[in-house]
Amino acid sequence: MQTLNSYRISSIDLLRGIIMVIMALDHTRDFFHSEALISDPTALDKTTVSLFFTRWITHFCAPGFVFLAGTSAFISGASKTKYALSKFLLTRGAWLILLELVVLRAFYLFNFYYDVTFLTVLWVIGWCMIFLAGLVFVPLKWNVVIALCIILFHDALGLIPIEPNQFIYAPWVILMRTGFLPITPDHTFIISYPIIPWLGIMLLGYCAGKLYTDYDVHTRKRWLIWSGTITIVLFIILRFLNIYGDPAPWQPQASSTFTVLSFFNTTKYPVSLLFTLMSLGPLLLLLAALENAKTTRLAFFKTYGQVPLFYFLLHFLLIHLVALVAFIIKTGTPLYEIDFHFAKSFGGITPGLGHSLGWTYLVWICIVLVLYPVCRWYGRYKQTHNYSWLRYV
Repeated sequence: MQTLNSYRISSIDLLRGIIMVIMALDHTRDFFHSEALISDPTALDKTTVSLFFTRWITHFCAPGFVFLAGTSAFISGASKTKYALSKFLLTRGAWLILLELVVLRAFYLFNFYYDVTFLTVLWVIGWCMIFLAGLVFVPLKWNVVIALCIILFHDALGLIPIEPNQFIYAPWVILMRTGFLPITPDHTFIISYPIIPWLGIMLLGYCAGKLYTDYDVHTRKRWLIWSGTITIVLFIILRFLNIYGDPAPWQPQASSTFTVLSFFNTTKYPVSLLFTLMSLGPLLLLLAALENAKTTRLAFFKTYGQVPLFYFLLHFLLIHLVALVAFIIKTGTPLYEIDFHFAKSFGGITPGLGHSLGWTYLVWICIVLVLYPVCRWYGRYKQTHNYSWLRYV
């Protein structure tokens, strides 16, 4: 059985590291690919197979990251009282929300105008942790029920028609669906990750943490394999029926290849039941497979998985800086002439003046490799120092 070494589990760090590396591909595409911000890479009438796959493979990242955040919370709580765990989740959640609003926003848009603010993954993980801070006092079996009810039935609640002129529109968007929240004519929040659907995923991950504290490796693998298999089968059945679980039903296309793409083209914003099943099923199987993985062969990925927040923030900054330099070189535009207001450009970069998909992949690989020694150093620093602030970065 794997031992808890400062509540770190090798298979979890490995999967999280794989997720972080793949995630960087999508963010590189956002800043580098010529079609980014102009057309949806999963729009079947405008995409190619390679572009669709480039976006689709990254769909596994957010659910996996949120699920594992819940799992890690349970494992870390094994050495704490419920009150200590709750306090940590409250402070950690508030810290992540602050990072989203200040640091990540600055790295993403290169401005502090707050003309447009995207509320994305750090925002939703922060709020989910705050909700989880209360749910840790609920018996685990009831948390399993709550998590499954949220995942299975939140799509039905999303069908309730709430219009922008209704007084409950703002909390409804924040909790249940994506949308725009204008604060003033010049300042708008865009909710990309509503809280409740993602809370179900984090809470399910929290409940799965018991597999790592109370069960041996063989029992844990059996649970993960069965859970992943059932999840995949349920996805295939529900998606084939085309009745419930996603607002975008699949449809026959002009070619069999694009019909398959349509089948797997589920909705992330807001995350649907079928999107959750499609992503979590394979992730659970991969988590089981990594139980027996030789850590030395996969140490590259484990390095990122041990410092996920540090890597997450730093990779956004590096991608954006490199993209801005490439834009200046390509267009000859002096830095002082660039207007960083969102209405004028995307972080100083004009959409449509990007690069090919091949160049995007090359930049992605370079970004990941450049960050490796930095993340390795920081990971070792965390292991050899016991400052309390290190738990938050």
